[in-house]
Amino acid sequence: MDIAVIRLDHPPVNSLNLALRRFMVEAIDAAEANPSVRGIVLAGSAKAFSAGADVSELGTPAQLQEPILLSVLARVAHCRKPVVAAITGVALGGGLELAMNCHGRVAQADAKVGLPEIQLGLIPGSTGTQLLPRLVGVDLALDLMLAGQTRSAQSLASSGLFDAVVSTDPVAAASELARRWAEPGAAPLPVRQRPLDAARVQAQVAEHRARLTPRQRLQPAYAALLDAVQACALPFEQGAARERELFLGLLSSTPAQALRHQFKAEREASRLPQAEGAAPRAVQTVAVVGAGTMGTGIAICALDAGLQVLLLEQDADALARGQARVAEHFRSRVAAGKLSAAVAEQAQARLSTTLNWPALAQADAVIEAVYEDLGVKREVFQRIDRHARAGAVLATNTSYLDIDAIAQATTRPQDVLGLHFFSPANVMKLLEVVRGAQTAPDVLATGMALGKALKKLPVPCGNAFGFIGNRIYNAYRRQCEFMLEDGAWPEDVDRALTGMGFAMGPFAVADLSGLDIAWRMRQAQAATRDPRERYVDVLDRLCEQGRLGRKTGAGYYTYTDGRAAPGTDAVVRQLIEQASARRGITRQPLDAATICRRALLAMVNEAAWLYAEGVAARPSDIDVVLVQGYGFPRWEGGPVFWARQQDRATLQRDLQALVAASGHGHRVADLGPLLD
Repeated sequence: MDIAVIRLDHPPVNSLNLALRRFMVEAIDAAEANPSVRGIVLAGSAKAFSAGADVSELGTPAQLQEPILLSVLARVAHCRKPVVAAITGVALGGGLELAMNCHGRVAQADAKVGLPEIQLGLIPGSTGTQLLPRLVGVDLALDLMLAGQTRSAQSLASSGLFDAVVSTDPVAAASELARRWAEPGAAPLPVRQRPLDAARVQAQVAEHRARLTPRQRLQPAYAALLDAVQACALPFEQGAARERELFLGLLSSTPAQALRHQFKAEREASRLPQAEGAAPRAVQTVAVVGAGTMGTGIAICALDAGLQVLLLEQDADALARGQARVAEHFRSRVAAGKLSAAVAEQAQARLSTTLNWPALAQADAVIEAVYEDLGVKREVFQRIDRHARAGAVLATNTSYLDIDAIAQATTRPQDVLGLHFFSPANVMKLLEVVRGAQTAPDVLATGMALGKALKKLPVPCGNAFGFIGNRIYNAYRRQCEFMLEDGAWPEDVDRALTGMGFAMGPFAVADLSGLDIAWRMRQAQAATRDPRERYVDVLDRLCEQGRLGRKTGAGYYTYTDGRAAPGTDAVVRQLIEQASARRGITRQPLDAATICRRALLAMVNEAAWLYAEGVAARPSDIDVVLVQGYGFPRWEGGPVFWARQQDRATLQRDLQALVAASGHGHRVADLGPLLD
């Protein structure tokens, strides 16, 4: 045969570990030495051409053991016979760099390609920043690399990245291309030799640099990526050397380590140690009780997952509004080009609505999404219990409430668990899967499996007030309120934490969600609150004045046309000063570093307590929840990762001081189990 087809074979995704790198070099050497071979095709499996570097090798000696990926790519690029990549499945990171170093590329239309290294705090480190701009231009190359997202080959068919995009049999098409290019003078100019206009490169990179967001500017990989692409105006070898220098500088950086930690933690979180071996129950039909914003969001998730959905309400007008929200969602997705009209129509055809509780007998799983009140939820679960079929999984979408108290309203507490969706439910990936005292192992396994089917990131939790996320967020928010009494203004706290990388500060979040939500909860807890506890009543006083946040035009901040004033007004400052005076505190300004450290220490202390209590199965689960659901900066890894980077003795000393200042009821946790 005149074309040698070299098949990459490292299941499941052909990650480029040392063994596969050695195989490729040996196979190319053999094909080049064989006089009967005129050209070479590199091919993967249906699932993957190659998903890139083996993440388990990052930062280990194997990553830098020859042949390193750069050596393999140089061998491919300098092969004297044409090498064509036949791309199926995915070609990501180093996999796409491998394809770009081939003399040509043929892709199946549904293949997915991308350079996602930015998501791990890195940049392409094996010529990607130098080759992609030469193939598709600087603007598109930067758009792809800065986003770190995958694109279909079909969507890039005219970009210059591929020599051909085919619907079937890319190996045959790649073989024909290699055969044609084997003719003298037929092969195109190698990508490495294609020049770029230096002035234009500089201008385009400068434009992208100016568009970086504040959160991107906090992450060194974004600036490094722009620096690397700017170097593609240099001769290829010089630009590649600059790229490698920048890549190696990032590899051991704290943000890159944090992002690798988060990547691994997310994979680990979806594993369920508590119910090992339990098979999930089959779920084809999901009933959602409650057609409000949360209920319709959950229904949309289930429709997108291909499930049959029954939406139940007790009020015809509320049901009509819920159905209209679902329809509007799919209309907007089609209008934005995110979904075809046919797919949207099929999804909506799987939705049925009802006011009749006996219809719940159709469902394999029932998810309650009604008002966050224990009495209301217990009443709803009594009705669910009467009508749901035997063996159906019964889930409550509560944020704080006791799963066991809800389960005891039924005759089958073993079938009850919590599924805490985050708002908006059809957008947010995080799902806390909460086991009650009597939740059966296969019910917990079903909750996890359903979460994955809904394309969520499910994290198992124990049944405790606030579960993982809200419990830690409460400790964080409470500490931020203490800082108001001590001398900070709300904008000082919010600015410090967003300056660290949080998506929003706690007081801006409170205004956005509505201060009355927290106020109602505080009122419900007032009877059991220990009077010795340090309690900041600023939020209560704001609500008493009708300042409920954005929806009323004023909360901690005032709002005009939906835009917050840059700082707090005299009303808020007076309430805070009065709170300080009642506490007998002489106010002292707090700098950003102090604010961030106090907030993080409060998170870490609460994390240690809930891990000790078994609420979190793994310390890394805590980081996943805070990053995915609460805007914690991903490149900081989460509160547990952050704490592990601190000097242990200093951390413990500062924590003791913080707890002492926080007053009655606060205790210093043993950090050892959490951080070891």
